[in-house]
Parts: sequence; structure tokens; C-alpha cells
Amino acid sequence: MIAERPWQAAASHIGALADAQSYARAMLNILEDAGTEAERRNDTQRAFLNILDDADDERGRLADTQRAVLNVLDDAAAEADRLADTQRAVLNILDDAAAEADRLADTQRAVLNILDDAAAETDRLADTQRAVLNILDDAAAEADRLADTQRAVLNILDDVGLEKANAERAVVALQHANAEVETANRELEAFSYSVAHDLRAPLRSIDGFSQALIEDYDDKLDEGGRTYLRFVREGALHMAGLINDLLGLARISRAELKATPIDLAAIAQATIKLLRRAQPERTVELIAPATMPAFGDRRLLAVVLENLIGNAWKFTGKTERPRIELGQMSQDGRTVNFVRDNGAGFDMAYSDKLFAVFQRLHSVGEFEGLGIGLATVQRVILRHGGQIWAEGEVDLGATFYFTLSEAP
Repeated sequence: MIAERPWQAAASHIGALADAQSYARAMLNILEDAGTEAERRNDTQRAFLNILDDADDERGRLADTQRAVLNVLDDAAAEADRLADTQRAVLNILDDAAAEADRLADTQRAVLNILDDAAAETDRLADTQRAVLNILDDAAAEADRLADTQRAVLNILDDVGLEKANAERAVVALQHANAEVETANRELEAFSYSVAHDLRAPLRSIDGFSQALIEDYDDKLDEGGRTYLRFVREGALHMAGLINDLLGLARISRAELKATPIDLAAIAQATIKLLRRAQPERTVELIAPATMPAFGDRRLLAVVLENLIGNAWKFTGKTERPRIELGQMSQDGRTVNFVRDNGAGFDMAYSDKLFAVFQRLHSVGEFEGLGIGLATVQRVILRHGGQIWAEGEVDLGATFYFTLSEAP
């Protein structure tokens, strides 16, 4: 047998209560009608005495029925309270069920997220496994390389022993070389003195006697003889100039370098002033900044500018509007100094001869000179830890660039 649910029992009680109430109302209506009928029909009272007796009995039964109805109503009220309690309990259960459903949905979503994270973690684990395998492969390769390195180190250590012995022999050789250099320098100094005294003296004699012949025997010599003597004297003077320049180059190579902050523009102005004093008839435009800061030996860098500006002055001698420009620019993080002119220029195909001793790109007939100046300039620049190079074009001028070591 299926147990009756609380709300089903409550519904049954409520139906019975409704039937009892209907019955009670019907009985009350009958009583009301009976009273009214008694008042209208007094004459029928006797006829109804028997009926009244029966009515008393019926009223007894009706009272019993009313008490039963009241009991039913009391039971119905109690049942209604129980039903209300049941309804509230059901509503609470439904609320709890809804909350539980929400919690269940949250739990399902959390589970789904966990599953998604687990899948991602699985992928990461697979990637990690692959990475570990790659690392292991690399470790094996690295172990092989390490073994090769160890063998190479052992070989190097073996070589180091030989290299150390070679280095010791090299040090000894270097000491011998330094000693030879010192000897060579002493011999060079001796040679310089020899050149200064032994070679200059005959040249002075040649020049002096040639001049004496020209002056004392001019009337006894024909034009050819005087021309020959003039050639002899010019050759002697030229040789003396070469000797002086070579000695100067040797002195510059051996001179002590005393580097200090200097202004190349000031040295350039002094050089131009001397050139203008020597040739006041020339008008040469000089373009130079107010200052050209540099770091080096002032005396040696003065030789550089004297030669570069002197060449620019010389090679603009046949230019209609001669111009000499000095300046500085930045190139690859270094300061580059330059001297530019609009003179005779040179062919870049022969630029490798510019800084060689006694090499000239112009004949003596075009421009005087001995071919030592640029070699001297290069020597000074190299001693300053710099570089020098040139650009030019025939009849369109030349530019000489040079760098110097930076100040410490």
C-alpha cells in the first residue's frame, strides 16, 4: 500500500470539512423555515407536535452533528496549520533544492574548469617532456663536445709548454732585437751627425766655389759655362735641402712626444700669417673655425699644419681665387680634422704615392718641393695614434684628412 502524502491527507480533510459545512448550513435553513412556518400556521401546531417531538430528536442528532462538524472544523484548522507548515517545509525544501542546484551548477563549472586546466596541464606536461628529451639530447651532444674540449685543452696544455718555451725564446729574441734597435738608433744618430757635418761641408764647398766662379770669372765664361755652374749650384742647394729634410724627418721620428690640449686653429692662423708675410702680393682666402681643439704635441702638430697649409698655399698658386679651408667633423665617433684647397689637386689613381719619401705627383717645373713634407706629416700623425688620408681631383683641389688620439 502506498503511504498517503501529507498534502494528500490535508486535501481529504479539507473536502470533508466543506461537506459538513454545507450540511450544517442546510440544517440551519430548515430550522429557519420551520420557525417561520410555525408562526404562519399556529393552527397546525398540534399537527406538528409529533413532528416537534421528532424534531427534538433530530435536534439532538443535529447537535451531535454540529459537535462533529466543529470537531471536524477544529481538525481541519489543525490540518490546515499542518498543511501550511508542510507547504513552508516544501518551499524551504524547494529553496534548498534551488540553492543545491546552483551549488551543483557551480560544482559542475568548477569541474569543467578543472578538466580544462587538466587538459592544458597535460599539454604543458607533454611540452615539458619534449623539452626534457631535447635537453637530454643536447646534454649528450654537450657531453661529446665537452669530451672534445677536454681533449683540445689537453692538446693546448701540451702546446702551452711548447709555446712557453717559444715565448721565452721570443723574449730573448726581442731583447736582442731591442738591443739591435738601440744600436741602430745610435748608428742612425751617428749617421745623422755624419750627414750634418761630412756631407754638408762638401755641398757648401761646391755651392761656394760655384758662386765664386760665377762672380770672379763671369767675364771669362761663356753663356754655356755660366749655365752649367748655375745648374751645379742649384743641384748643391737641392741636395742640401734634401739633407735638411731627411734630418728633420729623423729628428721627428726620435723626438719625445709631449701631448697636451692645443688649438689647431691658432696654429693655422700663425702659419698663414708667416706665408702672407713671405708673399704679401698673394691674396688667399682662409676659412677656419674660431677654435679646433685637439690633443697632441704642439711642436710636432705645428709641423703637420705648416706642411699641409704650405702645400695648399703652393698648389693654389695658379688658381684665380685661391681658398684654403680648415675644419673638423665627426666620423664613426671620432673627430676628423681636414685641410682643403681649390688648387691643382691630384689624380686619385696615384694617391698611394702621396706620403712616400721623395715621391711627387707634380714636376719641379710646375711646383717646387722636395717630396719630404707629406712623409713627415704622416710620421707625426702615426706617432699620435691617428690616421691620414687624402681626396683630390685634378684642377679641382685636394682635401687632407687626419685624426689624432683622444685625450686620456
